[in-house]
Amino acid sequence: MSQSLSEECTPLKRKYDACFNAWFEGYLEPAVSASASSEQRAKFAQQKATEFENSCGKIWQEYRQCIQKAVKDKGLDVLLEQARQENPLKEPPPPQPLDNPRS
Repeated sequence: MSQSLSEECTPLKRKYDACFNAWFEGYLEPAVSASASSEQRAKFAQQKATEFENSCGKIWQEYRQCIQKAVKDKGLDVLLEQARQENPLKEPPPPQPLDNPRS
């Protein structure tokens, strides 16, 4: 695992990374099961979102606050805002249908 933007945030990053990886490992296999219906997958995804919030949410918020402070302390917040103004995020285009070569 890599270092965080700020040395003081690295312990929180490692704690969050470990929590997320443990949670994600349990998310992947059942979530992509071919035998599950879309309703079952949606229910499972909601359960896993709640589980994530309960187990990793507080760590994420602490790490996020630490990073936001580091960004501001390093003066990067001004650059980020400038980049957002120059290149705002837009809605992605709707998916295009695939051409069927057999038609």
